[in-house]
Amino acid sequence: MFVLNTWYVAAWSAEVTRKPVRRVVCKQPIALFRTQDGAAVALADRCAHRAFPLSEGRTVGDSVECGYHGFTSGPDGMCTKVPAQTTIPERARVRKYPLVEKDGWIWVWTGDAELADPADVPDTHWMVDPEWATVTHSVHFKCRTDLIHDNLLDLTHESFLHKTTVGDDYIYEHGITVEVEGNVVSVDRLMPSVEAPPLYAETMDARGLFDRFHCTEFFVPNLHVLHSGISGEGRPREEGYLIKVLNGITPIDEHNSWYYYAFSRNFGVDNAQATQELLVGLATVLDEDAAALEAQEIGMQDRPAGEFDVLIAQDGGVAKARRILAALLKKEQNASPANRTVEPAAPRSA
Repeated sequence: MFVLNTWYVAAWSAEVTRKPVRRVVCKQPIALFRTQDGAAVALADRCAHRAFPLSEGRTVGDSVECGYHGFTSGPDGMCTKVPAQTTIPERARVRKYPLVEKDGWIWVWTGDAELADPADVPDTHWMVDPEWATVTHSVHFKCRTDLIHDNLLDLTHESFLHKTTVGDDYIYEHGITVEVEGNVVSVDRLMPSVEAPPLYAETMDARGLFDRFHCTEFFVPNLHVLHSGISGEGRPREEGYLIKVLNGITPIDEHNSWYYYAFSRNFGVDNAQATQELLVGLATVLDEDAAALEAQEIGMQDRPAGEFDVLIAQDGGVAKARRILAALLKKEQNASPANRTVEPAAPRSA
């Protein structure tokens, strides 16, 4: 169903405080909170006593106290206190998830903890680089993550879905170049001598003809980095107005996803009006995507068995990414049960 041995964005750093907050990642409920020194912690959101959500409790010191009967779980998941007695049952523990806090995002590892390597968290430094200005959004998409991945790998939809913001007919008129390196799929499109799209034209004050480009870099299965922008005709990309669109895509369950979005730019960094225009305009883009993919999710659920997508040349990145994702899933399914981490069962009695 989901690739588990990977890092997923679970929250923005600012969302995780001393008060526990709940997130569901790959159907796994997780309680996020901070210890007294500010370190972020991720525990299974289910008290070992009677499965009451720890996110409904409170922090006491570096631990979280269950709001039902007061069992207290430390940042390592081990029970540190049972109010009704002095002895602590050996099985009174909850799963602790590996966690990395980086560039304003909280990443959690949902699979085998022994395989979790912080070095595998993708680079998203633009969100905190003072040379770049960033606008962020978080949206609950009522669709499976696969549809969001396809949407980001085939940007021809911008010509039809986002006409008033980032779309234009010339997008689908230009082909793509697809490259694969390990589990990273890159889909590059160059659109020479075109006008800037409406949203860019306003915020960049860009008039006339430019070379427009976008390259979607998909780190299967968790993050898309869209390297986008416009430059002078025939000029190198790095000389232009550059944009990094960071898309953290996190499964909630089979039909729902979290979409963590950051739009970083290297122009007009101190222009508050441009930031506000982008905040509103990009919210429109995300709303349009959400509505389209929710409708597509319904269509997928109603589609007869044996009926499949009709892919074309523009879907080259989609096809390659699907093959990589299928291989990752197969690898996990063929692994021993010990490699499919299971949360410890709650004891039947104290």
